[in-house]
Amino acid sequence: MPEYKAPVRDVKFVMQELLNCEQHYQRLGYDDASLDMVDAIIVEAAKLTEEVVAPLNQIGDQQGCTWNDGVVTTPDGFKQAYDQYVEGGWPTLSQSEEFGGQGLPHSLNISIAELFSSANHSFAMYPGLSHGALATIEAHGTDAQKQQFMPNLVEGKWTGTMCLTEPHCGTDLGMLRTKAELNDDGSYSLTGTKIFISAGEHDLSDNIVHIVIARIPGSPEGNKGISLFIVPKFNVNDDGTIADRNGVNCGSIEHKMGINGNATCVINFDGAKGHLIGEPNRGLKCMFTFMNAARIGVASEGVAAAEASFQGALAYAKDRLQMRSISGVKNPNGPADPIIVHPDVRRMLLTQKSIAEGGRALVSYLAQLVDIGHAEKDEAIKADAETKLALLTPIAKAFLSELGFECTSHGVQVFGGHGFIKEWGMEQLMRDTKISCLYEGTTGVQALDLLARKIIGTQGEVLKPFSKDVTVFCQQNMDNPAMAEFIKPIMAYAKEWHEITVLIGGKAMKNPDEIGGASVDYLMYAGYVTLAFFWAKMAKVAQDKLAAGTTETAFYEAKIKTAQFYMQRMLPRAKGHAACIANGVDSMMALDSEDFVF
Repeated sequence: MPEYKAPVRDVKFVMQELLNCEQHYQRLGYDDASLDMVDAIIVEAAKLTEEVVAPLNQIGDQQGCTWNDGVVTTPDGFKQAYDQYVEGGWPTLSQSEEFGGQGLPHSLNISIAELFSSANHSFAMYPGLSHGALATIEAHGTDAQKQQFMPNLVEGKWTGTMCLTEPHCGTDLGMLRTKAELNDDGSYSLTGTKIFISAGEHDLSDNIVHIVIARIPGSPEGNKGISLFIVPKFNVNDDGTIADRNGVNCGSIEHKMGINGNATCVINFDGAKGHLIGEPNRGLKCMFTFMNAARIGVASEGVAAAEASFQGALAYAKDRLQMRSISGVKNPNGPADPIIVHPDVRRMLLTQKSIAEGGRALVSYLAQLVDIGHAEKDEAIKADAETKLALLTPIAKAFLSELGFECTSHGVQVFGGHGFIKEWGMEQLMRDTKISCLYEGTTGVQALDLLARKIIGTQGEVLKPFSKDVTVFCQQNMDNPAMAEFIKPIMAYAKEWHEITVLIGGKAMKNPDEIGGASVDYLMYAGYVTLAFFWAKMAKVAQDKLAAGTTETAFYEAKIKTAQFYMQRMLPRAKGHAACIANGVDSMMALDSEDFVF
Protein backbone atom coordinates (compact mmCIF):
# COMPACT_ATOMS: atom_id res chain seq x y z
CA MET A 1 0.00 0.00 0.00
CA PRO A 2 1.50 3.41 -0.94
CA GLU A 3 2.54 5.53 2.02
CA TYR A 4 0.62 8.80 1.79
CA LYS A 5 2.49 12.06 2.40
CA ALA A 6 0.42 15.23 2.46
CA PRO A 7 1.68 17.63 -0.27
CA VAL A 8 2.20 20.42 2.25
CA ARG A 9 4.64 22.43 0.13
CA ASP A 10 2.38 22.48 -2.89
CA VAL A 11 -0.72 23.34 -0.85
CA LYS A 12 1.17 26.31 0.56
CA PHE A 13 2.38 27.29 -2.91
CA VAL A 14 -1.17 27.41 -4.25
CA MET A 15 -2.71 29.17 -1.27
CA GLN A 16 0.07 31.61 -0.41
CA GLU A 17 2.04 32.27 -3.59
CA LEU A 18 -0.42 31.71 -6.42
CA LEU A 19 -3.65 32.93 -4.78
CA ASN A 20 -2.15 35.24 -2.12
CA CYS A 21 -4.46 33.97 0.59
CA GLU A 22 -3.09 36.36 3.24
CA GLN A 23 -4.24 39.44 1.34
CA HIS A 24 -7.48 37.68 0.36
CA TYR A 25 -8.30 36.83 3.98
CA GLN A 26 -7.40 40.26 5.33
CA ARG A 27 -9.58 42.02 2.76
CA LEU A 28 -12.56 39.84 3.66
CA GLY A 29 -12.11 40.31 7.40
CA TYR A 30 -10.77 36.85 8.28
CA ASP A 31 -8.34 38.37 10.76
CA ASP A 32 -7.49 35.07 12.47
CA ALA A 33 -6.37 33.45 9.20
CA SER A 34 -2.77 34.68 9.35
CA LEU A 35 -0.03 32.86 7.47
CA ASP A 36 1.24 31.39 10.73
CA MET A 37 -2.26 30.08 11.50
CA VAL A 38 -2.68 28.68 7.99
CA ASP A 39 0.72 26.97 8.16
CA ALA A 40 -0.03 25.45 11.55
CA ILE A 41 -3.39 24.09 10.43
CA ILE A 42 -1.97 22.54 7.26
CA VAL A 43 0.88 20.89 9.18
CA GLU A 44 -1.48 19.45 11.81
CA ALA A 45 -3.88 18.19 9.12
CA ALA A 46 -0.94 16.54 7.38
CA LYS A 47 0.03 14.78 10.59
CA LEU A 48 -3.49 13.50 11.25
CA THR A 49 -4.04 12.28 7.69
CA GLU A 50 -0.64 10.60 7.42
CA GLU A 51 -0.53 8.96 10.85
CA VAL A 52 -4.18 8.19 11.66
CA VAL A 53 -6.45 8.32 8.60
CA ALA A 54 -4.28 6.89 5.81
CA PRO A 55 -3.39 3.66 7.68
CA LEU A 56 -7.13 2.83 7.80
CA ASN A 57 -7.61 3.12 4.05
CA GLN A 58 -6.86 -0.47 3.09
CA ILE A 59 -8.53 -1.80 6.26
CA GLY A 60 -11.72 -0.02 5.28
CA ASP A 61 -11.61 -1.51 1.80
CA GLN A 62 -11.00 -5.05 3.06
CA GLN A 63 -13.50 -5.07 5.92
CA GLY A 64 -16.15 -2.77 4.55
CA CYS A 65 -19.16 -1.82 6.64
CA THR A 66 -21.48 -4.39 8.20
CA TRP A 67 -25.28 -4.21 8.52
CA ASN A 68 -27.25 -6.05 11.18
CA ASP A 69 -30.97 -5.37 11.65
CA GLY A 70 -30.63 -1.72 10.65
CA VAL A 71 -27.43 -1.10 12.58
CA VAL A 72 -24.28 -0.27 10.59
CA THR A 73 -20.80 -0.78 11.99
CA THR A 74 -17.84 0.92 10.34
CA PRO A 75 -14.45 -0.78 9.82
CA ASP A 76 -11.93 -1.19 12.62
CA GLY A 77 -10.37 2.09 13.66
CA PHE A 78 -12.86 4.40 11.95
CA LYS A 79 -14.72 5.28 15.16
CA GLN A 80 -11.51 6.08 17.03
CA ALA A 81 -10.18 8.14 14.11
CA TYR A 82 -13.44 10.08 13.88
CA ASP A 83 -13.35 10.79 17.61
CA GLN A 84 -9.83 12.14 17.18
CA TYR A 85 -11.04 14.22 14.21
CA VAL A 86 -13.78 15.77 16.36
CA GLU A 87 -11.52 16.29 19.38
CA GLY A 88 -9.09 18.19 17.15
CA GLY A 89 -11.83 20.63 16.18
CA TRP A 90 -11.62 19.82 12.47
CA PRO A 91 -15.40 19.87 11.81
CA THR A 92 -15.63 23.39 13.23
CA LEU A 93 -12.89 24.92 11.07
CA SER A 94 -14.92 27.02 8.61
CA GLN A 95 -18.24 27.04 10.44
CA SER A 96 -19.97 30.08 11.93
CA GLU A 97 -18.71 31.19 15.34
CA GLU A 98 -22.34 31.78 16.33
CA PHE A 99 -22.85 28.01 16.43
CA GLY A 100 -19.48 26.97 17.84
CA GLY A 101 -17.33 27.12 14.71
CA GLN A 102 -13.93 28.76 14.31
CA GLY A 103 -15.12 31.14 11.59
CA LEU A 104 -12.14 30.45 9.31
CA PRO A 105 -12.42 30.68 5.51
CA HIS A 106 -13.98 27.98 3.34
CA SER A 107 -10.87 27.97 1.13
CA LEU A 108 -8.74 26.83 4.06
CA ASN A 109 -11.17 24.04 4.83
CA ILE A 110 -11.27 22.77 1.22
CA SER A 111 -7.47 22.53 1.17
CA ILE A 112 -7.60 20.41 4.31
CA ALA A 113 -10.44 18.29 2.90
CA GLU A 114 -8.25 17.28 -0.02
CA LEU A 115 -5.68 15.77 2.35
CA PHE A 116 -8.32 13.66 4.10
CA SER A 117 -9.72 12.47 0.77
CA SER A 118 -6.30 11.49 -0.57
CA ALA A 119 -5.51 9.62 2.62
CA ASN A 120 -8.82 7.77 2.84
CA HIS A 121 -11.71 8.58 0.51
CA SER A 122 -14.22 6.46 2.44
CA PHE A 123 -13.43 8.02 5.81
CA ALA A 124 -13.46 11.57 4.43
CA MET A 125 -17.02 11.12 3.18
CA TYR A 126 -18.48 10.73 6.68
CA PRO A 127 -17.84 14.33 7.80
CA GLY A 128 -17.75 15.65 4.25
CA LEU A 129 -21.50 15.75 3.63
CA SER A 130 -22.11 17.49 6.95
CA HIS A 131 -20.78 20.71 5.41
CA GLY A 132 -23.54 20.69 2.81
CA ALA A 133 -26.20 19.98 5.42
CA LEU A 134 -24.89 22.85 7.53
CA ALA A 135 -24.79 25.26 4.59
CA THR A 136 -28.37 24.37 3.67
CA ILE A 137 -29.73 24.85 7.18
CA GLU A 138 -27.77 28.07 7.69
CA ALA A 139 -28.93 29.54 4.38
CA HIS A 140 -32.58 28.45 4.42
CA GLY A 141 -33.51 27.27 7.91
CA THR A 142 -35.40 29.24 10.54
CA ASP A 143 -33.60 30.66 13.55
CA ALA A 144 -35.15 27.91 15.67
CA GLN A 145 -33.92 25.20 13.27
CA LYS A 146 -30.42 26.65 13.32
CA GLN A 147 -30.31 26.65 17.11
CA GLN A 148 -31.78 23.16 17.21
CA PHE A 149 -29.47 21.44 14.73
CA MET A 150 -26.37 23.46 13.93
CA PRO A 151 -24.32 23.42 17.15
CA ASN A 152 -24.03 19.62 17.26
CA LEU A 153 -23.49 19.40 13.49
CA VAL A 154 -20.78 22.05 13.70
CA GLU A 155 -19.05 20.24 16.56
CA GLY A 156 -19.17 16.95 14.67
CA LYS A 157 -21.15 15.15 17.35
CA TRP A 158 -23.81 14.75 14.66
CA THR A 159 -23.29 14.21 10.94
CA GLY A 160 -25.45 15.09 7.95
CA THR A 161 -26.56 13.52 4.68
CA MET A 162 -28.40 14.42 1.50
CA CYS A 163 -31.34 12.17 0.57
CA LEU A 164 -32.40 12.65 -3.05
CA THR A 165 -32.30 9.44 -5.09
CA GLU A 166 -35.11 6.87 -5.05
CA PRO A 167 -35.20 3.39 -6.64
CA HIS A 168 -37.10 4.67 -9.71
CA CYS A 169 -35.79 8.23 -9.61
CA GLY A 170 -32.17 9.29 -10.03
CA THR A 171 -31.34 12.51 -11.84
CA ASP A 172 -34.99 13.23 -12.69
CA LEU A 173 -35.97 14.38 -9.22
CA GLY A 174 -39.41 15.46 -10.38
CA MET A 175 -40.38 11.76 -10.39
CA LEU A 176 -39.89 11.36 -6.63
CA ARG A 177 -42.56 9.54 -4.61
CA THR A 178 -41.53 10.26 -1.03
CA LYS A 179 -44.43 12.19 0.50
CA ALA A 180 -44.58 14.63 3.38
CA GLU A 181 -47.90 15.09 5.17
CA LEU A 182 -48.53 18.01 7.49
CA ASN A 183 -48.89 17.21 11.20
CA ASP A 184 -50.98 19.15 13.69
CA ASP A 185 -47.87 20.62 15.33
CA GLY A 186 -46.56 22.09 12.05
CA SER A 187 -44.02 19.33 11.42
CA TYR A 188 -44.39 16.81 8.61
CA SER A 189 -44.62 13.03 8.44
CA LEU A 190 -42.38 11.62 5.70
CA THR A 191 -42.90 8.26 4.06
CA GLY A 192 -40.76 6.79 1.30
CA THR A 193 -37.46 5.16 0.42
CA LYS A 194 -34.17 6.76 -0.59
CA ILE A 195 -31.19 4.86 -2.01
CA PHE A 196 -27.46 5.46 -2.46
CA ILE A 197 -27.30 7.57 0.72
CA SER A 198 -23.64 8.04 1.58
CA ALA A 199 -22.99 7.82 5.34
CA GLY A 200 -26.73 7.32 5.81
CA GLU A 201 -26.21 5.08 8.85
CA HIS A 202 -23.08 4.44 10.92
CA ASP A 203 -21.66 4.29 14.43
CA LEU A 204 -19.45 7.38 14.34
CA SER A 205 -21.82 10.09 15.57
CA ASP A 206 -24.66 10.39 18.10
CA ASN A 207 -27.22 11.48 15.51
CA ILE A 208 -27.55 11.73 11.73
CA VAL A 209 -29.42 14.66 10.23
CA HIS A 210 -30.89 13.87 6.83
CA ILE A 211 -31.70 16.63 4.34
CA VAL A 212 -34.58 15.08 2.38
CA ILE A 213 -36.58 16.09 -0.67
CA ALA A 214 -40.24 15.03 -0.70
CA ARG A 215 -43.59 16.06 -2.13
CA ILE A 216 -46.40 17.54 -0.07
CA PRO A 217 -49.76 16.10 -1.20
CA GLY A 218 -51.49 18.48 -3.59
CA SER A 219 -48.23 20.03 -4.78
CA PRO A 220 -47.60 20.56 -8.51
CA GLU A 221 -46.16 17.66 -10.49
CA GLY A 222 -42.49 17.60 -11.44
CA ASN A 223 -39.72 19.80 -10.08
CA LYS A 224 -42.11 22.62 -9.17
CA GLY A 225 -43.64 20.49 -6.41
CA ILE A 226 -40.49 19.51 -4.50
CA SER A 227 -40.03 20.56 -0.86
CA LEU A 228 -37.02 20.13 1.42
CA PHE A 229 -37.00 18.78 4.98
CA ILE A 230 -34.72 18.19 7.94
CA VAL A 231 -35.31 14.62 9.13
CA PRO A 232 -33.06 13.46 12.00
CA LYS A 233 -32.39 9.84 12.92
CA PHE A 234 -33.28 10.78 16.50
CA ASN A 235 -35.81 13.51 17.08
CA VAL A 236 -34.37 16.65 18.61
CA ASN A 237 -35.78 18.76 21.43
CA ASP A 238 -36.04 22.53 21.07
CA ASP A 239 -32.85 22.94 23.11
CA GLY A 240 -30.89 20.68 20.74
CA THR A 241 -30.82 17.60 22.94
CA ILE A 242 -31.69 14.16 21.58
CA ALA A 243 -35.22 12.86 22.14
CA ASP A 244 -36.83 9.62 20.94
CA ARG A 245 -35.94 7.55 17.87
CA ASN A 246 -37.49 8.86 14.66
CA GLY A 247 -39.08 6.69 11.96
CA VAL A 248 -35.82 6.55 10.00
CA ASN A 249 -34.26 3.14 9.37
CA CYS A 250 -31.48 1.69 7.25
CA GLY A 251 -32.98 -1.12 5.20
CA SER A 252 -29.62 -2.32 3.83
CA ILE A 253 -26.22 -1.18 2.66
CA GLU A 254 -25.03 -1.39 -0.93
CA HIS A 255 -22.28 -3.79 -2.03
CA LYS A 256 -20.18 -1.59 -4.24
CA MET A 257 -17.31 -1.26 -6.66
CA GLY A 258 -15.37 0.91 -4.19
CA ILE A 259 -15.49 3.22 -1.16
CA ASN A 260 -16.29 0.09 0.85
CA GLY A 261 -15.38 1.78 4.12
CA ASN A 262 -18.26 4.21 3.69
CA ALA A 263 -21.80 2.99 4.26
CA THR A 264 -23.97 3.63 1.20
CA CYS A 265 -27.46 3.03 2.49
CA VAL A 266 -31.06 2.36 1.63
CA ILE A 267 -32.96 4.64 4.03
CA ASN A 268 -36.62 4.05 4.79
CA PHE A 269 -38.77 6.85 6.14
CA ASP A 270 -41.78 5.34 7.90
CA GLY A 271 -43.84 8.28 9.08
CA ALA A 272 -40.62 10.03 10.09
CA LYS A 273 -40.95 13.46 11.65
CA GLY A 274 -39.48 16.15 9.42
CA HIS A 275 -39.15 19.93 9.48
CA LEU A 276 -39.73 21.99 6.34
CA ILE A 277 -36.74 24.05 5.17
CA GLY A 278 -37.75 27.20 3.35
CA GLU A 279 -41.08 27.51 1.57
CA PRO A 280 -43.21 24.62 0.31
CA ASN A 281 -42.46 23.63 -3.29
CA ARG A 282 -39.19 25.60 -3.26
CA GLY A 283 -37.05 22.70 -2.17
CA LEU A 284 -35.10 22.36 -5.39
CA LYS A 285 -33.73 25.86 -5.05
CA CYS A 286 -32.78 25.25 -1.41
CA MET A 287 -31.25 21.88 -2.29
CA PHE A 288 -28.80 23.49 -4.72
CA THR A 289 -27.06 25.13 -1.76
CA PHE A 290 -26.14 21.59 -0.72
CA MET A 291 -25.43 20.39 -4.25
CA ASN A 292 -23.10 23.24 -5.19
CA ALA A 293 -21.07 22.80 -2.00
CA ALA A 294 -20.89 19.06 -2.66
CA ARG A 295 -19.82 19.54 -6.29
CA ILE A 296 -16.77 21.57 -5.34
CA GLY A 297 -16.00 18.86 -2.78
CA VAL A 298 -16.18 16.20 -5.50
CA ALA A 299 -13.84 18.26 -7.70
CA SER A 300 -11.43 18.15 -4.77
CA GLU A 301 -11.84 14.36 -4.64
CA GLY A 302 -10.60 14.20 -8.23
CA VAL A 303 -7.51 16.17 -7.23
CA ALA A 304 -7.03 13.94 -4.19
CA ALA A 305 -7.20 10.80 -6.33
CA ALA A 306 -4.68 12.17 -8.81
CA GLU A 307 -2.32 13.08 -5.97
CA ALA A 308 -2.59 9.71 -4.22
CA SER A 309 -2.12 7.73 -7.43
CA PHE A 310 0.83 9.93 -8.41
CA GLN A 311 2.56 9.36 -5.07
CA GLY A 312 2.17 5.60 -5.31
CA ALA A 313 3.23 5.42 -8.96
CA LEU A 314 6.21 7.74 -8.49
CA ALA A 315 7.67 5.74 -5.60
CA TYR A 316 7.28 2.51 -7.55
CA ALA A 317 8.70 3.95 -10.78
CA LYS A 318 11.86 5.07 -9.02
CA ASP A 319 12.36 1.66 -7.42
CA ARG A 320 11.23 -0.86 -10.07
CA LEU A 321 14.00 -2.04 -12.42
CA GLN A 322 12.89 -3.14 -15.90
CA MET A 323 14.76 -2.99 -19.23
CA ARG A 324 17.35 -0.47 -20.32
CA SER A 325 16.66 3.04 -21.48
CA ILE A 326 16.63 3.25 -25.28
CA SER A 327 18.87 6.33 -25.03
CA GLY A 328 21.55 4.54 -23.05
CA VAL A 329 22.15 2.83 -19.72
CA LYS A 330 21.06 4.96 -16.75
CA ASN A 331 21.76 2.49 -13.94
CA PRO A 332 25.07 0.81 -14.77
CA ASN A 333 25.38 -0.85 -11.37
CA GLY A 334 22.04 -2.63 -11.67
CA PRO A 335 20.65 -5.34 -13.97
CA ALA A 336 18.18 -2.86 -15.51
CA ASP A 337 17.14 0.78 -15.32
CA PRO A 338 14.35 2.09 -13.08
CA ILE A 339 11.19 2.40 -15.12
CA ILE A 340 11.00 6.14 -14.49
CA VAL A 341 13.58 6.59 -17.28
CA HIS A 342 11.12 5.34 -19.92
CA PRO A 343 9.17 8.07 -21.77
CA ASP A 344 5.81 6.34 -21.50
CA VAL A 345 6.13 6.03 -17.73
CA ARG A 346 7.07 9.72 -17.64
CA ARG A 347 3.95 10.48 -19.68
CA MET A 348 1.74 8.82 -17.10
CA LEU A 349 3.50 10.34 -14.10
CA LEU A 350 3.41 13.84 -15.55
CA THR A 351 -0.25 13.45 -16.44
CA GLN A 352 -0.94 12.63 -12.79
CA LYS A 353 1.27 15.46 -11.52
CA SER A 354 -0.18 18.06 -13.88
CA ILE A 355 -3.77 17.18 -13.01
CA ALA A 356 -3.14 17.01 -9.26
CA GLU A 357 -1.32 20.33 -9.08
CA GLY A 358 -3.38 22.14 -11.72
CA GLY A 359 -6.60 20.83 -10.22
CA ARG A 360 -5.49 21.93 -6.76
CA ALA A 361 -5.08 25.47 -8.08
CA LEU A 362 -8.52 25.46 -9.71
CA VAL A 363 -10.34 24.07 -6.65
CA SER A 364 -8.56 26.49 -4.32
CA TYR A 365 -9.56 29.36 -6.59
CA LEU A 366 -13.19 28.22 -6.51
CA ALA A 367 -13.02 28.02 -2.73
CA GLN A 368 -11.79 31.61 -2.59
CA LEU A 369 -14.80 32.61 -4.70
CA VAL A 370 -16.96 30.92 -2.05
CA ASP A 371 -15.14 33.00 0.60
CA ILE A 372 -16.14 36.12 -1.34
CA GLY A 373 -19.74 34.97 -1.46
CA HIS A 374 -19.71 34.51 2.32
CA ALA A 375 -17.85 37.63 3.45
CA GLU A 376 -17.66 40.26 0.71
CA LYS A 377 -19.53 43.52 1.38
CA ASP A 378 -19.31 44.91 -2.16
CA GLU A 379 -22.30 43.50 -4.05
CA ALA A 380 -20.65 43.95 -7.46
CA ILE A 381 -17.60 41.93 -6.41
CA LYS A 382 -19.85 39.28 -4.89
CA ALA A 383 -21.95 39.04 -8.07
CA ASP A 384 -18.80 38.69 -10.17
CA ALA A 385 -17.61 35.82 -7.95
CA GLU A 386 -20.98 34.09 -8.11
CA THR A 387 -20.99 34.26 -11.92
CA LYS A 388 -17.52 32.70 -12.07
CA LEU A 389 -18.64 29.99 -9.66
CA ALA A 390 -21.68 29.25 -11.81
CA LEU A 391 -19.44 28.70 -14.82
CA LEU A 392 -16.52 26.88 -13.22
CA THR A 393 -18.26 24.59 -10.68
CA PRO A 394 -19.67 22.11 -13.23
CA ILE A 395 -16.39 22.25 -15.17
CA ALA A 396 -14.31 21.51 -12.07
CA LYS A 397 -16.63 18.77 -10.79
CA ALA A 398 -16.82 16.81 -14.04
CA PHE A 399 -13.41 17.51 -15.56
CA LEU A 400 -11.41 16.83 -12.40
CA SER A 401 -13.38 13.71 -11.47
CA GLU A 402 -12.91 12.28 -14.98
CA LEU A 403 -9.21 13.15 -15.07
CA GLY A 404 -8.76 11.99 -11.48
CA PHE A 405 -10.14 8.61 -12.51
CA GLU A 406 -7.81 8.55 -15.52
CA CYS A 407 -4.89 9.26 -13.20
CA THR A 408 -5.77 6.28 -11.02
CA SER A 409 -5.78 4.14 -14.16
CA HIS A 410 -2.28 5.39 -14.92
CA GLY A 411 -1.31 4.46 -11.37
CA VAL A 412 -2.36 0.87 -12.00
CA GLN A 413 -0.57 0.89 -15.36
CA VAL A 414 2.74 2.12 -13.96
CA PHE A 415 2.76 -0.87 -11.58
CA GLY A 416 2.07 -3.24 -14.47
CA GLY A 417 0.74 -6.58 -13.25
CA HIS A 418 1.38 -5.56 -9.65
CA GLY A 419 -1.09 -2.71 -10.11
CA PHE A 420 -3.86 -5.24 -10.59
CA ILE A 421 -3.05 -6.89 -7.26
CA LYS A 422 -4.92 -5.64 -4.21
CA GLU A 423 -2.02 -5.52 -1.76
CA TRP A 424 -0.42 -2.58 -3.61
CA GLY A 425 -3.50 -0.40 -3.17
CA MET A 426 -3.51 1.11 -6.66
CA GLU A 427 -6.56 -0.76 -7.90
CA GLN A 428 -8.43 0.37 -4.77
CA LEU A 429 -7.75 3.99 -5.70
CA MET A 430 -9.25 3.35 -9.11
CA ARG A 431 -12.35 1.63 -7.68
CA ASP A 432 -12.82 4.29 -5.02
CA THR A 433 -12.51 7.17 -7.47
CA LYS A 434 -15.04 6.15 -10.11
CA ILE A 435 -17.93 7.20 -7.86
CA SER A 436 -16.74 10.82 -8.11
CA CYS A 437 -17.74 10.81 -11.78
CA LEU A 438 -21.24 9.72 -10.79
CA TYR A 439 -22.57 11.27 -7.62
CA GLU A 440 -23.69 14.90 -7.25
CA GLY A 441 -24.60 14.74 -10.93
CA THR A 442 -22.83 12.62 -13.54
CA THR A 443 -20.45 14.11 -16.08
CA GLY A 444 -23.30 14.28 -18.59
CA VAL A 445 -25.53 16.12 -16.12
CA GLN A 446 -22.78 18.62 -15.31
CA ALA A 447 -22.17 19.13 -19.02
CA LEU A 448 -25.85 19.87 -19.71
CA ASP A 449 -25.94 22.24 -16.75
CA LEU A 450 -22.92 24.06 -18.14
CA LEU A 451 -23.90 24.24 -21.79
CA ALA A 452 -27.69 24.34 -21.78
CA ARG A 453 -28.46 26.22 -18.59
CA LYS A 454 -25.36 28.33 -17.99
CA ILE A 455 -23.96 29.09 -21.46
CA ILE A 456 -26.93 29.04 -23.83
CA GLY A 457 -29.38 29.98 -21.09
CA THR A 458 -27.51 33.26 -20.50
CA GLN A 459 -26.54 33.71 -24.17
CA GLY A 460 -22.91 33.43 -23.16
CA GLU A 461 -23.03 36.13 -20.47
CA VAL A 462 -21.80 33.71 -17.81
CA LEU A 463 -18.52 33.36 -19.71
CA LYS A 464 -17.61 37.03 -19.63
CA PRO A 465 -16.14 37.58 -16.13
CA PHE A 466 -13.78 34.59 -16.30
CA SER A 467 -12.90 35.29 -19.94
CA LYS A 468 -11.98 38.83 -18.92
CA ASP A 469 -9.58 37.48 -16.26
CA VAL A 470 -7.91 35.26 -18.87
CA THR A 471 -7.63 38.15 -21.34
CA VAL A 472 -6.17 40.53 -18.76
CA PHE A 473 -3.56 37.97 -17.67
CA CYS A 474 -2.56 37.30 -21.29
CA GLN A 475 -2.29 41.01 -22.06
CA GLN A 476 -0.12 41.60 -19.00
CA ASN A 477 2.32 38.87 -20.04
CA MET A 478 2.19 38.81 -23.84
CA ASP A 479 5.41 40.85 -24.18
CA ASN A 480 7.32 38.60 -21.79
CA PRO A 481 9.41 36.19 -23.93
CA ALA A 482 9.61 33.66 -21.08
CA MET A 483 5.80 33.44 -21.00
CA ALA A 484 5.22 33.20 -24.76
CA GLU A 485 4.97 29.40 -24.77
CA PHE A 486 2.08 29.67 -22.31
CA ILE A 487 0.32 32.84 -23.44
CA LYS A 488 0.08 32.12 -27.16
CA PRO A 489 -1.75 28.79 -26.87
CA ILE A 490 -4.10 30.12 -24.19
CA MET A 491 -5.08 33.07 -26.38
CA ALA A 492 -5.69 30.76 -29.33
CA TYR A 493 -7.77 28.28 -27.35
CA ALA A 494 -9.75 31.03 -25.60
CA LYS A 495 -10.66 32.44 -29.02
CA GLU A 496 -11.67 28.97 -30.22
CA TRP A 497 -13.75 28.43 -27.04
CA HIS A 498 -15.82 31.47 -28.03
CA GLU A 499 -16.13 30.26 -31.63
CA ILE A 500 -17.28 26.81 -30.49
CA THR A 501 -19.89 28.39 -28.25
CA VAL A 502 -21.30 30.40 -31.15
CA LEU A 503 -21.23 27.32 -33.40
CA ILE A 504 -23.24 25.20 -30.96
CA GLY A 505 -25.74 27.99 -30.39
CA GLY A 506 -26.35 28.29 -34.12
CA LYS A 507 -26.75 24.54 -34.60
CA ALA A 508 -29.08 24.24 -31.62
CA MET A 509 -31.52 26.68 -33.19
CA LYS A 510 -32.10 24.11 -35.93
CA ASN A 511 -31.75 20.96 -33.82
CA PRO A 512 -31.88 21.14 -30.00
CA ASP A 513 -30.19 17.71 -29.77
CA GLU A 514 -26.97 19.45 -30.82
CA ILE A 515 -26.72 20.73 -27.23
CA GLY A 516 -26.80 17.24 -25.76
CA GLY A 517 -24.49 15.93 -28.46
CA ALA A 518 -21.88 18.62 -27.81
CA SER A 519 -22.19 19.06 -24.06
CA VAL A 520 -19.58 16.65 -22.67
CA ASP A 521 -17.03 17.55 -25.34
CA TYR A 522 -17.72 21.23 -24.62
CA LEU A 523 -17.16 20.76 -20.89
CA MET A 524 -13.95 18.79 -21.38
CA TYR A 525 -12.67 21.40 -23.85
CA ALA A 526 -13.43 24.09 -21.26
CA GLY A 527 -11.68 22.03 -18.58
CA TYR A 528 -8.44 21.68 -20.52
CA VAL A 529 -8.36 25.39 -21.36
CA THR A 530 -9.22 26.45 -17.81
CA LEU A 531 -6.45 24.32 -16.33
CA ALA A 532 -4.02 25.71 -18.93
CA PHE A 533 -4.79 29.20 -17.60
CA PHE A 534 -3.93 28.14 -14.05
CA TRP A 535 -0.77 26.40 -15.20
CA ALA A 536 0.33 29.59 -16.98
CA LYS A 537 -0.27 31.55 -13.78
CA MET A 538 1.75 29.02 -11.78
CA ALA A 539 4.57 29.17 -14.31
CA LYS A 540 4.67 32.97 -13.96
CA VAL A 541 4.91 32.72 -10.17
CA ALA A 542 7.72 30.17 -10.49
CA GLN A 543 9.63 32.34 -12.99
CA ASP A 544 9.38 35.34 -10.68
CA LYS A 545 10.61 33.33 -7.69
CA LEU A 546 13.60 32.02 -9.62
CA ALA A 547 14.44 35.49 -10.90
CA ALA A 548 14.32 36.90 -7.38
CA GLY A 549 16.61 34.18 -6.06
CA THR A 550 15.48 31.21 -4.02
CA THR A 551 16.87 28.18 -2.23
CA GLU A 552 14.01 26.08 -3.71
CA THR A 553 15.26 26.09 -7.27
CA ALA A 554 14.23 22.48 -7.95
CA PHE A 555 10.65 23.09 -6.77
CA TYR A 556 10.07 26.11 -9.01
CA GLU A 557 11.85 24.62 -12.01
CA ALA A 558 9.63 21.55 -11.68
CA LYS A 559 6.60 23.85 -11.78
CA ILE A 560 7.72 25.37 -15.07
CA LYS A 561 8.57 22.01 -16.61
CA THR A 562 5.24 20.53 -15.58
CA ALA A 563 3.48 23.58 -17.05
CA GLN A 564 5.34 22.98 -20.30
CA PHE A 565 4.25 19.35 -20.31
CA TYR A 566 0.65 20.36 -19.73
CA MET A 567 0.70 22.87 -22.59
CA GLN A 568 2.39 20.48 -25.01
CA ARG A 569 0.82 17.13 -24.11
CA MET A 570 -2.46 17.76 -22.26
CA LEU A 571 -3.94 20.94 -23.71
CA PRO A 572 -3.91 19.57 -27.31
CA ARG A 573 -6.51 17.02 -26.21
CA ALA A 574 -9.00 19.90 -26.43
CA LYS A 575 -8.63 19.84 -30.23
CA GLY A 576 -10.17 16.37 -30.36
CA HIS A 577 -13.18 17.60 -28.40
CA ALA A 578 -13.51 20.59 -30.73
CA ALA A 579 -13.51 18.25 -33.75
CA CYS A 580 -16.24 16.10 -32.21
CA ILE A 581 -18.36 19.19 -31.61
CA ALA A 582 -17.88 20.35 -35.18
CA ASN A 583 -18.97 16.95 -36.50
CA GLY A 584 -22.33 17.39 -34.79
CA VAL A 585 -24.91 15.07 -33.32
CA ASP A 586 -26.18 13.29 -36.46
CA SER A 587 -24.05 10.15 -36.09
CA MET A 588 -25.20 9.76 -32.47
CA MET A 589 -28.87 9.79 -33.40
CA ALA A 590 -28.73 7.91 -36.71
CA LEU A 591 -29.71 4.52 -35.27
CA ASP A 592 -33.31 4.01 -34.19
CA SER A 593 -33.71 2.63 -30.69
CA GLU A 594 -34.74 -0.80 -32.00
CA ASP A 595 -31.61 -0.92 -34.15
CA PHE A 596 -29.39 -1.19 -31.07
CA VAL A 597 -28.98 -4.97 -31.05
CA PHE A 598 -26.42 -7.50 -29.86
